[in-house]
Amino acid sequence: MKKALDVPASFAKVADAFAGQAGVTLEKGWGAGNVVLKVKKKIFAMTIKGDLVAKLPRERVDALVVGGIGDRFDPRRNGKVMKEWLVVPEGKASWIALAREAHHFVSGGGEPAPAQSFKPRRAVRAKRTSRP
Repeated sequence: MKKALDVPASFAKVADAFAGQAGVTLEKGWGAGNVVLKVKKKIFAMTIKGDLVAKLPRERVDALVVGGIGDRFDPRRNGKVMKEWLVVPEGKASWIALAREAHHFVSGGGEPAPAQSFKPRRAVRAKRTSRP
């Protein structure tokens, strides 16, 4: 991954967390000082006016908005929010953890359990079959 861009200091640790990861690119975003992280040519995290914007499952975005972590992304500022995009100001939550969730979601890994509520599943025992 190239890092020749002028990456905002607040986003540098996020970019560094994905440096060298296969299929991840760091590119110039829209507007001055904005950058995007992509996987499979799809954006999963970016900066907009100093905030992190991450693509997450709708239910996860809903939970984070209710929890006061961030707001839904309204790119046109016209009230039409993007339901799978969350805007998080610096210091509200771990940007790296949210970017990892976003990467997992966008790269096709499905909807990961949030790091705070992950519980390992109980081991399933195999059925014994009797052989005649």
